[in-house]
Amino acid sequence: MGRHGWVSGAGRWRLTALLGVGAAALALVVTLISTLPGNGASTRGTTRDGDKVHGTPATPPAETKPDVGWGFTHTQYSADEGSSAATTRVEGLLSGTALPQNQAIMGWGAGNPEPVKGRYDFTEMDRRIDFVRASGGTPVVTLCCAPDWMKGGRAGADNTNWSQSALETAPTPGHYKDFAALAATVARRYPDVRHFIVWNEFKGFWNDSKARWDYEGYTELYNQVYTALKQVDDKIMVGGPYLVMDSVNPRQKDNAATALRGTWGAMDQRVLDAFDYWNAHKAGADFVVVDGSSYTKDDDLLPDEFAATDKLTAVGAWVRRQTRGLPLWWAEYYVEPADGSDNRKGWTEDHRVAVQATGMIAMVRGGASSGFYWNPEEQQGTGCAGCLWTPTAASGGGRPLPMYDLVSRFGKEFPPGTAYRTVPVAKDDVPNVRVLASDRAVLVVNILDRPISAQVDGKRFDMKPYEVKWLRR
Repeated sequence: MGRHGWVSGAGRWRLTALLGVGAAALALVVTLISTLPGNGASTRGTTRDGDKVHGTPATPPAETKPDVGWGFTHTQYSADEGSSAATTRVEGLLSGTALPQNQAIMGWGAGNPEPVKGRYDFTEMDRRIDFVRASGGTPVVTLCCAPDWMKGGRAGADNTNWSQSALETAPTPGHYKDFAALAATVARRYPDVRHFIVWNEFKGFWNDSKARWDYEGYTELYNQVYTALKQVDDKIMVGGPYLVMDSVNPRQKDNAATALRGTWGAMDQRVLDAFDYWNAHKAGADFVVVDGSSYTKDDDLLPDEFAATDKLTAVGAWVRRQTRGLPLWWAEYYVEPADGSDNRKGWTEDHRVAVQATGMIAMVRGGASSGFYWNPEEQQGTGCAGCLWTPTAASGGGRPLPMYDLVSRFGKEFPPGTAYRTVPVAKDDVPNVRVLASDRAVLVVNILDRPISAQVDGKRFDMKPYEVKWLRR
């Protein structure tokens, strides 16, 4: 649950509140002035017209399809802010790619959208959507997380609790209807957003007394949101359940699934039970969403970092069977375990990109047509393990990094509907490379930390250690 690298306390959008005691005192005065009589909840900075169309929506395609392809999720720091030269550089980088870009409605760069019931503040969300539009991306919205008053906290523009534990608390059942209404408000505000993911990783939906997921609660929330969105526009595409597909060591007995396992481990049976319940009781779904890592809950890469990605294939194939072929999205996917600070900096960038490419190939082989890379940029500094581009805080930032080259090229070469082909690989090279091919392109990954000479699709070529190479057909 902590894999997102969420920065608790004051978020990026709340840093101005830390400028000093004088500013805090002034804020208190403003808050008192803007307080509604009788309820003590500040409405400072909010409006009642949350469902008013924002800006100039992009024209959506004539036909909305349930899969969007391969892109990325905006996290706490992204290219909507920073030096104008750097943000413009990223806009230009993305322009023409139509890469899908995903954004949550609260957290990870977005403020509290409804601090008081019926009073809205979409300042940060508007800026993110504006960036997606300016860069020509396909917008996707994750409907998470919930304002404090929906989950037992205090209402008010100055009362948002940005701690990770508070952010990851689900709405109480009595507020499911309110959350569904917020989802509908978001859909009306951004009519060019045609794809919505309901919630994130079952956050807050754990049943302590039964030591399992509260899949009944999540499914009820999902169904109310699904219905509300379809009432806004029946062409809107909705998906869930965004479960973390956790696995355990294959030698483990407790909670280890018997039906879905491999050399990579065994699925946690509690996850499969939650998925099965949602799948059987959902009001409907246009696509199915999962999240997960190639490694186990104990961060074991079995039998190694490349072979462990076979889990992504096995999980995807299982999900597709259970849902009778619904388009499959990976909302997040991880192939490198994090350290104690939730950082992934233990590998060289060549190594990281090679394993990521192998993971993406594995997801496609499991039937996935869409996926979102998590980690566009860091706030500052020159080193940025796995980032898509350099930090946009400085004017020289916003320059593409190796992971961007992989994600963007993968999305371009293997869009939804791609017919995948089997290409010949020399017998001696089969253990050393991973390959994905279409009618027009071949992706080849050297999974060894040494140079090789490989023969793929009738072509002989040299590859550097952990090199990712594209061939034209």
